[in-house]
Amino acid sequence: MFVLGAILAFGINLGLSLAQTQVTLETSTTYQTIDGFGFSEAFGFGEGVQNAPSAQQTQALNYMFSTTEGAGFTILRNRVAADPSDTIEPNSPGSSSAAPTYVWNGNDESQVFWSQKARAMGVKYIYADAWSAPGFMKTNDNYEDGGYLCGVTGESCSSGDWRQAYANYLVQYIKDYESVGVTIDFIGFLNEPEFAATYDAMLSDGTKAASFITVLYNTIESAGLSTGIVCCDAEGWNDQVTYTQQIIAAGADKYLARITSHWYTSQGTSPINTSLRVWETEYADLNDAFSTTWYSSGAFNEGLTWANYIYQGIVECNLSAYLYWIGAQSNSNAAGLVTLTGSGSSTVVTPSGALWAFAMFSRYIRPDAVRVGISSGPTNTNVAAFKNIDGTIAVIMINKGSASQSVSLGGVSVSSATAYYMDNSVSTPTALSITLSGGSVEATLPGYSVVTFILSAGSTPPQSTTMRRNGDNVAAKAGLAQQLVLVHIHASIRMPGTLNACKYLKSA
Repeated sequence: MFVLGAILAFGINLGLSLAQTQVTLETSTTYQTIDGFGFSEAFGFGEGVQNAPSAQQTQALNYMFSTTEGAGFTILRNRVAADPSDTIEPNSPGSSSAAPTYVWNGNDESQVFWSQKARAMGVKYIYADAWSAPGFMKTNDNYEDGGYLCGVTGESCSSGDWRQAYANYLVQYIKDYESVGVTIDFIGFLNEPEFAATYDAMLSDGTKAASFITVLYNTIESAGLSTGIVCCDAEGWNDQVTYTQQIIAAGADKYLARITSHWYTSQGTSPINTSLRVWETEYADLNDAFSTTWYSSGAFNEGLTWANYIYQGIVECNLSAYLYWIGAQSNSNAAGLVTLTGSGSSTVVTPSGALWAFAMFSRYIRPDAVRVGISSGPTNTNVAAFKNIDGTIAVIMINKGSASQSVSLGGVSVSSATAYYMDNSVSTPTALSITLSGGSVEATLPGYSVVTFILSAGSTPPQSTTMRRNGDNVAAKAGLAQQLVLVHIHASIRMPGTLNACKYLKSA
């Protein structure tokens, strides 16, 4: 059933008739469970917020974690440092079997501060990832410049097999955080293992990783911890596909809790073949200036660009989590979502356009939500739907063009609804004026915008029997009369710093 839109005026003496596109929610068709959205404050980038005056500190934290004033992030990614100046084991004990001497300063380059604040403000998952083992555990005897962990498949060292020592080291890090009241939910032991960086870096492939995963798993179990293991934070999606295949071939995937990847050398365009939940754990614009722009030309540092990346990850790749690189830092370029400029009481806290792109997802799609089926979307518009554990349904619509779209939502009976939008006319997500009458909603979907609808549904009409193959919809009509209550969206035509540690621009 299609409902025709209003006749719209565009320009002088030019009339257009914009037909509505029917979008049917198929809540009985389910995909992946969502863990959340997040960021990192690795390498001390978070110290600017930790040391900021109280008012500015609160403002920055609210931008990150508040579901009314900010993005409502639910995942924090920490770095387990290997640099001798920061690591918990700066000195070799002499051999792989000798007792280590651990050092804990209770701050961890501001990550303890961030972890404690994150938990207090509702973050569900804290993920600690080691970029590298300490240098004395590696084949190159250096925490930088690659090298392999001594003892993994194909790699031996005169100093011995350091796999157990590395597992003990990671468990100690988890315990150190427990001592300050913070639970580490997930632990990783690699970061971009195809890249021999001039900072914390360790090389591996999936087969070598598998030979350590079992050691780490048993060590965590013996310590009585519930921390899950993740792998491998590859620099690009295509590499992570290969690593995952190798881990599965080695039989080590059963010891993992999540698969993780970055998007720098290759973005995800289809799911990784695994039964595990998959996270994109780092991607960012590393080179451009910090920007508050929502949309201008589709540049890398614009908000609408990042809304589409998040959609690409969640819908096309079945991701359960999508993380940016840096959250908030002083004098940030586009690698951070929030920048602090000035000093003392004159400090100014500024959110980027990209932050608000994340907010349009993370505020309203909460942990343990499930992505549900949707029939189609209007031309040049990305549409996705998610059912939260409280029963509400969040529907995300990204209008990639300048023209408004007229859309009808069906498949559920709506008992109440709210909507928020982000476009060039507003500086933060703003309530959208809507009318609800008899289960029908009327609103406007502007050009170059993201609109998020939060629906409370009554009864769900009968639906087609639906199967999904590789993300495509294959509907077999079961002879059921679909009773669609339409959400009418009558549209109108509208036209619309330098990072403080360059060495670590892309070190997650």
